[in-house]
Amino acid sequence: MKIIISGAGEVGSHLAKMLRNEANDICVIDSNQQRLTALSETADVVTVCGNPASIEVLKNAGAEKADLFVAVNPSTSQNVNVVCSALAKSLGSKKVVCRVNNEEYLAYDNKYLFSDMGIDLLFYPEKIAAGEIVDLLKRSASTEAMEFGRGKLQISVYKLEEDSPIIDKTLLDFSRDFADAETRFRVVAIARGNETIIPKIDTRFRYHDLVFIISRRDGNAPLMEYLGKKDIEIKSLMMVGGGPIAEMVAKQLGRQMESIKIIEEDKNRCLYLSEHLGDNVTIVNGDGRNTDLLIEESLRSTDAFVALTESSETNILTCVAAKKCGIARTIAEVENLEYIRLAEDMGVDAVINKKLITAGRIFKFTLSDKIRFIKYMSGTNAEVLEYITAPGSKITSAQLKDLDFPGDAVIGGLIRGNESIIAVGDTRIEDYDRVVVFALPQAVKEVDRFFR
Repeated sequence: MKIIISGAGEVGSHLAKMLRNEANDICVIDSNQQRLTALSETADVVTVCGNPASIEVLKNAGAEKADLFVAVNPSTSQNVNVVCSALAKSLGSKKVVCRVNNEEYLAYDNKYLFSDMGIDLLFYPEKIAAGEIVDLLKRSASTEAMEFGRGKLQISVYKLEEDSPIIDKTLLDFSRDFADAETRFRVVAIARGNETIIPKIDTRFRYHDLVFIISRRDGNAPLMEYLGKKDIEIKSLMMVGGGPIAEMVAKQLGRQMESIKIIEEDKNRCLYLSEHLGDNVTIVNGDGRNTDLLIEESLRSTDAFVALTESSETNILTCVAAKKCGIARTIAEVENLEYIRLAEDMGVDAVINKKLITAGRIFKFTLSDKIRFIKYMSGTNAEVLEYITAPGSKITSAQLKDLDFPGDAVIGGLIRGNESIIAVGDTRIEDYDRVVVFALPQAVKEVDRFFR
């Protein structure tokens, strides 16, 4: 597949490396030669230096024959993304994806304006990140969670602490503790250090493991009770960093929270936020790295703490400080991928990373049209995929135990009409089932072939 990426910033560079690993032909356009040089040193990609909105530059990059064109220029030049995306489509690019930073563009009424321009997908990473933070604050028992079919199936990620009842038990032992475990939930993966394990019946759980479990709606409550986990009702929230993500979180939770406090260092930004957010949102001009300031602003009586500054290190350390002050729920934006596991090991409850959010949205376009959803999970290099089963596809040809399904992937469950089913060996996938798959990167292409 020939892919052109417009923008060699952090997101574009990450995408180039990730998509190149899938043996794609990648070309990256950027007007900054230094960024292109830095990318070329770490990834085998073709680079073109020039204005991404130039027709000549787009032709030099091969936009006329591109299978996928991705515009992810940095947030200061979002209009360039729209222009170069429309031009690339007109020149012949088959699929076009465009990053924006304007919520107005995403409004339903404006959807057809951009589809008429040939843009197949608009995405706003900060808005998606804000939505994930809101979900994490509602489901405070897990480090990450997602729903399928409006909650008919759920994947939750639990961190095993010292008092966890399943430490040193095998997967078989865990299943035996529930008479109907196989029909209500299933452990699909374990992240341990830098390794992601697709568990077997003799796999043992260890302290600090991140355990990925898919469950039916009726299996979630007894599972959490057994694990000693419970959702905390969050009525007050403190956020450090008053950027777009914090603003959108405050808008979404403004009516649900008793109080929200944002600590922001930039005075002008503070003025803007105070004018655009509700009365129950307090804006404080100050340095969020100053623990004394946070304590003065009632950190100890806050239910949840979210760190959203531009520095991953600051976000991790302020969350650690908040945890030591007794905060029940901490979330950090960590853009340095190497720091994600470090943050979790240091006690941060959940991590948000815009690169992983973006990668899932775009990687979907490199697979078959039967995939509905793909998400990279923080704390692991694995992906969660949701497919609509194509009639006559290989996955429907036999029971799961009789299929040569990749060993580095597992089918967790499926939704059939109004019914949710946890997948086991005797399960047989039927046409048009919505199927949830957990897969390591090396297995994704093979998994995709089963659903074509």
